[in-house]
Amino acid sequence: MAEELVGIIGGTGLGDALAEQIADVEFHDIDTPFGRPSTAILVGRIGQKRVAFLNRHGKGHKLSPSEVPFAANIFALKKLGVHTVIGSGAVGSLRDQIAPGNLVIVDQFIDKTFKRTNSFFAGFAAVHCEMAEPGCRRVRKILIDTAKDIDIKTHPKGTYVCMEGPQFSTRAESLMHQSWGGDLIGMTAMPEAKLAREAQICYALIGLASDYDCWKPHGAQKNKQILLKEIIGNLQAATSNCLELIKAVLTSERELVCEDCHCRNSLDLAVWTDQSQIKMADEEKLKVLFE
Repeated sequence: MAEELVGIIGGTGLGDALAEQIADVEFHDIDTPFGRPSTAILVGRIGQKRVAFLNRHGKGHKLSPSEVPFAANIFALKKLGVHTVIGSGAVGSLRDQIAPGNLVIVDQFIDKTFKRTNSFFAGFAAVHCEMAEPGCRRVRKILIDTAKDIDIKTHPKGTYVCMEGPQFSTRAESLMHQSWGGDLIGMTAMPEAKLAREAQICYALIGLASDYDCWKPHGAQKNKQILLKEIIGNLQAATSNCLELIKAVLTSERELVCEDCHCRNSLDLAVWTDQSQIKMADEEKLKVLFE
């Protein structure tokens, strides 16, 4: 059996910091039916585990959230042999108890995006994946348990509202997201989590709280420069915590890849189209997803 390969997707803050921790690096430029991923994928080692690291926003944070090629990113990781992905991303907090600098192991999502390719199967077939639990319960538990072991302030659950952006929320939107039951606001978790499920990949997301969203008024004494400096400091603290958590997970004995996990069989009952109506060429093009 081939050695396990764990996918890591770095968002705002984590990208360059995590890449520096990877040893024996090889760069993989991968083409997919959905174009090229955000950037070359780094394959190497952290501890005893092989990892495939992808910087979601590309080199130099060039890609805004709406421009991230989510379908190409997930397809490329699956093509490399990744069956488990840990993602990370900066978020605004919608709750007092989720303080800037904290981590959140996201368990639910509300998808408000509308510009992005959110399925691999357009034109292929009617494919309906179950998404009641959009994060892999097994991988989430590993992250939660590991965070307890290393005493990092981590919230074991949270609902992530994913907006299109690139503009931040209005105050009315921020209050509305709270009323929906949202705990975090961000721009990059969707359709990443949906596509991971369609690719039969175990997926978990770590939210890095950088600030309270605009529902919470800032003190009148804080000008824009002070606020920006504060947010950057919070993001750096959250990034440091996230990096420590990911390194602890990867250097532990915990098994991140499990072929018996329900995520690895998410397409078993999802294809509703009669097989006779599916083109052989399309089936060949997407066969990586069914492996």
